[in-house]
Amino acid sequence: MWKDQGRRDLVAETQHREHVDEDYAFLRSLGIAVARQGIPWPFVDKGGAYDFSGLDPFIDAMNRYQILPIWDLCHYGYPDDADPFAPEFADRFAAYAKAAAEYVTPRIRGPHFFTPINEITFFAFMGGEWGWTAPFGKTDEQRQKLRLALCRADIAAVKAIREVDPQARMVHIDPLILVVAPKDRPDLRDDAERETFVDTFYAWDVIAGHRHPELGGSPEVLDIVGVNCYSFGQMEYRENGPHASLEPHNERIRPLGDLLTYAWERYRRPMIVGETSGLREGRPDWLCDIVQESLAAVRKGIDLHGVCLFPAIDMPDWHNGEWLHNGLCDLVEENGRLKRVPFQPYIEELRRWQKRLNRVTELDEDPFSDPVDLADIKKAADEMKMTSDKDWC
Repeated sequence: MWKDQGRRDLVAETQHREHVDEDYAFLRSLGIAVARQGIPWPFVDKGGAYDFSGLDPFIDAMNRYQILPIWDLCHYGYPDDADPFAPEFADRFAAYAKAAAEYVTPRIRGPHFFTPINEITFFAFMGGEWGWTAPFGKTDEQRQKLRLALCRADIAAVKAIREVDPQARMVHIDPLILVVAPKDRPDLRDDAERETFVDTFYAWDVIAGHRHPELGGSPEVLDIVGVNCYSFGQMEYRENGPHASLEPHNERIRPLGDLLTYAWERYRRPMIVGETSGLREGRPDWLCDIVQESLAAVRKGIDLHGVCLFPAIDMPDWHNGEWLHNGLCDLVEENGRLKRVPFQPYIEELRRWQKRLNRVTELDEDPFSDPVDLADIKKAADEMKMTSDKDWC
C-alpha cells in the first residue's frame, strides 16, 4: 500500500505475469538457475481462505526452464484487513505461510527456500517512520513496534513452514549499510553508529534468538543471512527522513568486505548477497566491484554462497515511476507491451565472471547435477589474489 497510489502490484507494473515464460527462458539462457519470486499475500489471502492459482503460470515456467525459486512471502504488503500491531497478526501470517508451503512444495522440485518477510528493518522504516507504506507510521516508536511485530510473525512463519517441510531453508534478507555522521556534526556520531551496528542487525538478532528469546528465534530459524548491498547503502546521517548517500570516492566509504565480515562474525551462518545492482551505465562496473568484494570475503573464510542480481528485469522508481535501468534487461514500451531489451554490457560482465569462475553460461538438462563448490571459488579468488578495497565507483 503506497502512500499516494493505494495498492500497487509490481508484477503488473513490469508485466512479469504476461512475460513469465520469456523472463524465465532469459534466466536459463544466462546460466541462472535460482530466482527470488514473490507470492502476493494481499492477493491470495481472502480472510483466511487462500487462492494460490495465480502462481500456476510462474510455477509452470520455473519447472519448464528448471529455475529454483526462493519464495518471498511478504515483500512490504499485507492484506487490507490485517493489522500488524494486532495480537493475531503473527498467527495469520504463519497460517498463510504454511498454506503457501503446502501449495508450492509438491509442485516444484526441492530443496525449498523461503524468505518469510523481506527486509524487516527497511519495511519498518518505510511503514513505521517515513510513512511511505502501510501502516503509515511517522515516529521512531512506531518503527520499533512494527519491526518487532514483523519479527514475531517471521519466526512464527518459519516454524509453520517447517511443519510442511522440515528441511526447508530460510533466507532472511535485510540491507547491509554504513551510516556516518556529517563532518560538521560530530554530535550525531553515536546516532550514526547505532544505526550501523544496532538497528541494521536488530531484526536478524531477534530471529537468531539474540534478542527477545521469548519469541522463539534461534540460529536455525535465522538460517541463511541475505545481505542487500547497493551503492546508496553507505550514507551520511540525517535526523529526519532517509539519509544522504555518500558520493563515490568519499573517504568515509568502507569496503564491502569489512561489512560482510562484521555480519559473518556476528552470526556465523551461511550468507548470500540477497540483492545488488548498479544503475544505468554503471551496472557492469558495479557487478565487477561486488564480485571482487565477494571473492575477497570468501578468501577470508566467510561462508558466502552467492550473489543475487536484483532485478532481472527493470523496475520503476517507487516515487516517480521512472524506469531505474538497474536490471539485466531494460523495459521499453512497444504497442502497449513492455519489451525486454537485454543490457549487453552488464551481461558481458556477467559472462566474464562466469567463465573466470568456471561456471555454466547456459543451463543444461539438469542444472543442479553439478552444484557450486565453494572450494573452487576460493581457489579462483586465491589465484587472483583478491582483496577488499573501498573503491565503489
